[in-house]
Amino acid sequence: MRSLFGILILISAGMTQAQNKINNSSEEELPYASIPEYTQEYTAGTVSARLVDGLGFRYYWATEGLRTEDLLFKPSEEARTIEETIDHIYGLSAMLKNATLHQANSRSNELANMTFEQKREATLANIKVASDILRESTEEQIASYKIVFERKEGSTTEYPFWNMLNGPIADAIWHVGQVVSHRRTSGNPFNSKVNVLSGRLRD
Repeated sequence: MRSLFGILILISAGMTQAQNKINNSSEEELPYASIPEYTQEYTAGTVSARLVDGLGFRYYWATEGLRTEDLLFKPSEEARTIEETIDHIYGLSAMLKNATLHQANSRSNELANMTFEQKREATLANIKVASDILRESTEEQIASYKIVFERKEGSTTEYPFWNMLNGPIADAIWHVGQVVSHRRTSGNPFNSKVNVLSGRLRD
């Protein structure tokens, strides 16, 4: 009887450990391995969020599996390396997040001490925060999401959300395409199963 009780305890402990591993792995998953389900309503908020989700999905797979040699690659002496391009995309994603949080953009050196993996995670998190806010936003709220640049002397320059669409968002998508192109030239093309139309991996 005691041995049976001991076996049951071991089984229970094993199941608990397995569940913890599942929970931990799900918590560590990055957003945008697939694009979120679309909503049924077409509003300024849902359409803007879907555009941002498209950026997130493309960025996830453009940067998935990059090697050190890929990060250092650049097509010419005058061009950015892939990692420098990723740094720029991070800055654009921060501008997007800041606008939806009504925060100003100021120069910082936060990228200096970040690894590539940390930059990737932070960029995807910025995109997800902005998308979640936009999805629930009214037209009036979106009009308040301005790009604000703050200078050292305290002065600011503002741009409406319209400029976010044709500026940072479009620019980020542009640069994600560069990462895809450059990593192919570097000998490490991105996953051929990625379907940007469906926002899923092909079977």
